[in-house]
Amino acid sequence: MRLLILGGTEFVGRALTDEALARGWEVTVFHRGRHPAPPGATVLHGDRRAEGGLAALERGAWDLVADTWSGAPSAVRDTARLLAGRAEGYAYISSRSVHRHPCPAGLAEDGPLVDGSPDAGEVPYPEAKRGGELAACGAFGDRALLARAGLVLGPGENIGRLPWWLLRVARGGRVLAPGPAASPIQYIDARDLAAWTLDAAARGLGGPYNLVSPPGHTTMGELLETCVRVTGSDAELCWTDPEPILAAGVAPWTDLPIWLPPGEDHTTIFAAGVGKALAAGLRCRPVEETVADTWTWLESLGGVPPLRPDRPPVGLDPETEAKLLGD
Repeated sequence: MRLLILGGTEFVGRALTDEALARGWEVTVFHRGRHPAPPGATVLHGDRRAEGGLAALERGAWDLVADTWSGAPSAVRDTARLLAGRAEGYAYISSRSVHRHPCPAGLAEDGPLVDGSPDAGEVPYPEAKRGGELAACGAFGDRALLARAGLVLGPGENIGRLPWWLLRVARGGRVLAPGPAASPIQYIDARDLAAWTLDAAARGLGGPYNLVSPPGHTTMGELLETCVRVTGSDAELCWTDPEPILAAGVAPWTDLPIWLPPGEDHTTIFAAGVGKALAAGLRCRPVEETVADTWTWLESLGGVPPLRPDRPPVGLDPETEAKLLGD
């Protein structure tokens, strides 16, 4: 297979590139040159936001295109239109954020969507991803595959959610663990997202698919207990009810990454219907593997994970944690 990856050097894009290269595919990476491309890939440089930034894509033909863009939908529109006659399929890495909030438990791909436009410039993330979907479909029709990822974890993460927990647990001592421990969470390992997307696109699948782990895959408790095991830490997880955490002004999801208290937001993020993707071959590795491999990757970087410059850092400050623990 001849694959063109738009991006391909960070997190999900890098997972797609690595997976395709491991399959022996012929991979071309189109990016701005800010990060090194994986060895074995053909490299094209350009900036989709700049005048003439797509010049490097004006020639060439591919079996598949994979696009992880999360900015202005007009960039997806222009790129997809340029490639529509020279590629068989277009896999757009979208997001479950395109669904209108709140989402009921088990919401499938046909649930209500936010408004979006393929012609939009910079807009909020949900509208950007929906506009990107419309742009991909506008150029490729039913040959556009819309991979609606949920929370994405795994080696290479550049948001800092799982890395923050691993580094906090590795420091040891009493760790504020937000409850309930049995609270279910859904996520997808970037490598499983990449493998499914390439498989589905190669089979000619199109349309939207929710891509997160099935219900019951893991819990907040299992995730944090796994962090303790893989780091070999002496950390003591101090499970704390949501009420005092929220009363202290701690923000779920950002101050305490991944965690959401029971309620509307938790159901929206962690109760997606994924039957369609499972029927189409989605397989999710155990949480132990995702956490262990992320820790190994973090250690290889000296414990300093890469962070996207356009996202604020996540994590709870030690002073607030100590107060909540009564230390």
